[in-house]
Amino acid sequence: MTPKKPKSENSIVDIAKALGISPATVSRALNNNLRISEATRARVKEMAKEMGYRHNSMASSLRNRRSNIIGLIVPRISMYFHVFFITSLQRQLQAAGYNLMICQSNDSVSVEKELANTLYSARVDALVVSLTLYTENIAHFDGFLRQGIPLVFYDRVPTRRTEAYVIKGDDYRGGLLAGNHLIQAGCQRIAYISGPLSCSIYQERTRGFVDSLAKHHIPLRQEWIYYHELTAENAWDSLRKLFEGDIIPDGLFAANDTTAIAAVAFARERGIAIPDELKIVGYSNDPRAAIITPAITSIEQYPNDMADKVAETLINALQHRHTPSPNTIGEPLICPVDLVRRMTT
Repeated sequence: MTPKKPKSENSIVDIAKALGISPATVSRALNNNLRISEATRARVKEMAKEMGYRHNSMASSLRNRRSNIIGLIVPRISMYFHVFFITSLQRQLQAAGYNLMICQSNDSVSVEKELANTLYSARVDALVVSLTLYTENIAHFDGFLRQGIPLVFYDRVPTRRTEAYVIKGDDYRGGLLAGNHLIQAGCQRIAYISGPLSCSIYQERTRGFVDSLAKHHIPLRQEWIYYHELTAENAWDSLRKLFEGDIIPDGLFAANDTTAIAAVAFARERGIAIPDELKIVGYSNDPRAAIITPAITSIEQYPNDMADKVAETLINALQHRHTPSPNTIGEPLICPVDLVRRMTT
């Protein structure tokens, strides 16, 4: 059986013939040009709807050198922080006339490179990126900088200076708050489960935590520190090792709430009383941390506030190039964090 040939789509010329007007008038009417009367614009749009006309936004963007599309690359869309960040950012950008094209790297550097090239070729007006756990060389974003396309790194940002905008949480203070709180709660034997140190957020959280212990003269046991991807499975592996000896921790700083939740489940299985025998601080203030029993003390990152800063920076860079920016290229804009105390401490 011979497949049917796809029916050709109606064009501006077809609409013009149907209405007995020029294609130029149709084009202006579809683009809401005020030189065309409101009545004519209404007639053109009604006919376009009847004929199933689809506006070619790609061709229009090539002519105008603007796509009104912002690219976004996130490590994993399922992560609590990014869920709230994306929702808030998309709402603000749409209100300003931009659409958000969301891509997921799955924490793969090679996928991140492919996505950067794809979004560059798609002529996005700007790009927002939270890097993978393992991205150290950011050369695959250089094309955006060379062409003057606004580039914003947020949350997981480059560990070296860049000419892009950088907006990040105060992860050093987050690590400091976690360590100080566990010590003030009476902990003397504190373990730490971190993400890979190739990632900026875990470098900073680790530095803050280590400085806190040093300030209070609490010994840091290297055998009680683990660096790996912060999945529930990895957390259980590390927790089994932490609690297999005669001397066990009385405090745990988990660098994300997935690990802290795993620690609560582990303690329940082993009959370890929380917070009497083990105190736990997580990170991100994932909603699950508040509803689990016992509810988990965590570091609040305020993803909506970070989205506000990213949106403000983008809109300023795209629409108000000659006014002062709330963010300076190359100088990180630091978003505050706070400790939310609950029943695990």
